[in-house]
Amino acid sequence: RPEQTEGPYFVDERLHRSDIRSDPTSGQITPGTTFTLTFQVFRLRAGECQPLSDAQVDIWHCDGAGVYSDVRDPGFSTVGKKFLRGYQITDSQGEARFLTIYPGWYPIRTVHIHFKVRTAPTARRSFEFTSQVYFPDDVTDRVHTGHPYAAMGPRRVRNYQDFIFRRGGDQLMLEPVATKDGYAATFPIALEY
Repeated sequence: RPEQTEGPYFVDERLHRSDIRSDPTSGQITPGTTFTLTFQVFRLRAGECQPLSDAQVDIWHCDGAGVYSDVRDPGFSTVGKKFLRGYQITDSQGEARFLTIYPGWYPIRTVHIHFKVRTAPTARRSFEFTSQVYFPDDVTDRVHTGHPYAAMGPRRVRNYQDFIFRRGGDQLMLEPVATKDGYAATFPIALEY
């Protein structure tokens, strides 16, 4: 999978949690369409692919209005808030599962979720991989007709117009499936580690 920029909004909050919708400082739930994202992390070594347990998977993304938490930006300041951020440790099957919302958009980017996979620095050899996952434009178009996304109006950048997506984003696509209360997707990733 291609590595992509972590961007300016990574904050290492150390929030070990699977449900990242709430702000732990206030308990307020971020509005949006429910989205469950499962990472299946594998170790690729000597031509064999095995589940990678005990890896830390961090994710972070914007809310339905295109706002990230705990950052100062020319258009907003959310310093001290911690919504839509968190990490999980992969289990024996190499899985880390998050409950979040479908992301919104902001003017220069297509819809995406950032992720970082790290192994323990105490391991024989530590590892860090950072990238982003993307959504099919047609699914995003459907989701963004609802609350709270519709208040932003039509998004300005689709996948192939995005300057970061064009550097391998087609290999980082999710395949969301509808669930009774939103969407879910699984992202398998094999790391040479």
